[in-house]
Amino acid sequence: MTPPPPVLLLDVDGVLNALRRDLPEGWRRGTFAGYVLSWDPTVVARLRAWHESGQVELQWLTTWTERADRLLAEPMGLPRGLRTHSRDALPTGFGGRLGGLSGWWKLAAARAVAEAEPGRRIVWIDDDLADQAEDTGEWLAARANVLVVAPDLMAGLTHAELDRVEAWLGEPDLPGREDTGEHSPPPYDEPPTPT
Repeated sequence: MTPPPPVLLLDVDGVLNALRRDLPEGWRRGTFAGYVLSWDPTVVARLRAWHESGQVELQWLTTWTERADRLLAEPMGLPRGLRTHSRDALPTGFGGRLGGLSGWWKLAAARAVAEAEPGRRIVWIDDDLADQAEDTGEWLAARANVLVVAPDLMAGLTHAELDRVEAWLGEPDLPGREDTGEHSPPPYDEPPTPT
């Protein structure tokens, strides 16, 4: 039996939706639920191709929750019907510099995915991951089967970051690696320091 493909947990704002005023050539812009979103259709097309080829299983992990599937998927170029993780019944808020309540609901959702299928590889793409290092660091350090990518929210997810994901997906899966504790935490893609 073929194992399931890695899960790719996908955020919207700061990842698919770059928070920028200028619109690079080829990019698209649309208004959804009163919010203006800007995205690179070539990045979205690459994610869709990975999903449709079975290289990954795309799942929404975003504050847009089920609205991502209902409002954003088709206009952005992603398939409808992707699994959506909801913040209902999960801790809410942010730690670190964002303030609020401790316990990031997205970490609880990512943990639930990992616990449901131990050993299944997970790619988690969210611009807030670097800000959530205090909450996520210990959990991620114990899981070599989880790759995190934290795009710069102003630029959104880039092809260079997707190249890194693709390289990691091509690495052999090492059984038992996640239980050794002998590896360092996965690196965060830190946004560039503004000048």
